[in-house]
Amino acid sequence: MVGTFLSPICPSKASALPPPDDPPEEILRTEIVLDARSPIDGQHLTPDEYARLQAELQQPSDPPQLSADVRYNVFLIRLLKFFRTVTPL
Repeated sequence: MVGTFLSPICPSKASALPPPDDPPEEILRTEIVLDARSPIDGQHLTPDEYARLQAELQQPSDPPQLSADVRYNVFLIRLLKFFRTVTPL
């Protein structure tokens, strides 16, 4: 009676195995991918173009420069914030 009760819970065969013709993940990780897509617009790239694009994306770009008025306003806001933390008013 206990055996019939537990048989649906504990199957004797593993049914979640991949098909035999499916290559293991370890082999798939070692395969060299020859076709690539651009991370920007999804176009097909050759390996050389992909490597060049990755090198360009890795290089740091200069941050945009703010105008003098904006930098001065940011300075005033930071100064005001400092005064508010120092004075109890």
